[in-house]
Amino acid sequence: MGMGRFSNIEVFCEYASPIGGLLLLGDGKVLRGLYMQDGPRPVEVQPAWKRSNEALVGVRAQLDEYFAGARTEFSVPLRQEGTTFELGVWQALREIPYGETRSYGEIAAAIGQPGEARAVGTANGRNPVSVIVPCHRVIGADGSLTGFGGGLERKRALLELESGVFQLA
Repeated sequence: MGMGRFSNIEVFCEYASPIGGLLLLGDGKVLRGLYMQDGPRPVEVQPAWKRSNEALVGVRAQLDEYFAGARTEFSVPLRQEGTTFELGVWQALREIPYGETRSYGEIAAAIGQPGEARAVGTANGRNPVSVIVPCHRVIGADGSLTGFGGGLERKRALLELESGVFQLA
């Protein structure tokens, strides 16, 4: 992976979650990335990044609450870099209520781009802040669990957590 999308990363920490290891990336002030490291596309820690558990302690505390079933919304400062279309999709993801899902087509319509379900899927896959920007809440029009960078088992686990089926932590 090129450094392009990671050029503003200064600090990182690792978070052991019930769905596997997460890598949290930031610039010292805001969260810029949250990646599932046990999935098919782990992010390689770069030599220029400084390990700093203190910088992202608030993010980890909110993740603890989320995985315990005690938090339904995140209020961490974050910054995502992407195209105008991607930023629109990612904002729409944040507007999907906890415990609910939307189809790719519904997201396309919500951002004023009906008929762009496939492009929404691509943008969803490029979301740099998984879990907090809930790309796992987007499903196929037929209700099927489709395309999740962290793997469908993790997607199912997050949706089951949010629907109250079981607690992960």
